[in-house]
Amino acid sequence: MSSSAITPWVVGNWKMNPMQADAQQLIQSFKQQLQQAPLSAAQCHIAVAPIALHLLTVQQQLADAAVPVAVVAQDVSRQAGTGAYTGEISAELLKDSGIDTVLIGHSERRELFADTSVVVAEKVKNALNAGLRVIYCVGESLAQREEGLANQVVLQQICDIARVVQAEQWAQIVIAYEPIWAIGTGKTASPEDAQAMHAAIREGLAQITAYAAKMPILYGGSVKADNALQLAACKDINGALVGGASLDAQSFYQIATAFAQTK
Repeated sequence: MSSSAITPWVVGNWKMNPMQADAQQLIQSFKQQLQQAPLSAAQCHIAVAPIALHLLTVQQQLADAAVPVAVVAQDVSRQAGTGAYTGEISAELLKDSGIDTVLIGHSERRELFADTSVVVAEKVKNALNAGLRVIYCVGESLAQREEGLANQVVLQQICDIARVVQAEQWAQIVIAYEPIWAIGTGKTASPEDAQAMHAAIREGLAQITAYAAKMPILYGGSVKADNALQLAACKDINGALVGGASLDAQSFYQIATAFAQTK
């Protein structure tokens, strides 16, 4: 299978936004966009990742959307099952609530909340063993890129989880490449640079798993409606992990449309 045959994913990461009333309005506006011009699931997988407080509410709101929209958790506990872990939400609890996909390894979790490579690997292992799909985030800092270490850093982050992923579980993983220097800064990797990194990721994955050719690799980092078409046209970019632009229903819809039309 060529990477161009992979159905793209467009995932809106709401981060610590918005307030409840605004979240409800955002979903309603996005549903209206989908109602007016539906995108089929065969064209593009669409998902949103609200804060934990909103997961089930958003899931209920989206149940009657014109096309399926998945609801994704922004994080998961390193602890499995249930137990005395105040404030935590395990992979099993997410699965029991009908949440089937989780973001793991986002740079904000790594940098601000001490999600080391060991912690991230434990989260990935728990999520996969509970039957969740994992959107695994990788990316380099500006200093690392300027030092020529970008590929090394990103491929090491993939190797960090390889020891806990069973052979058949790679089919449940989506990679999201987000250069840290482009997250929330307004800066975006050029389509050429993004494609080069995505190709390197796919080549690295091919050394690890037979699923490499089928695995969606998303780009994230200041993705907007006005650069989505250029990114979507790149051979090895199979979707987007969208931050700020996902908080605007029309912009998010336009990004999804860009990937649906070019893949």
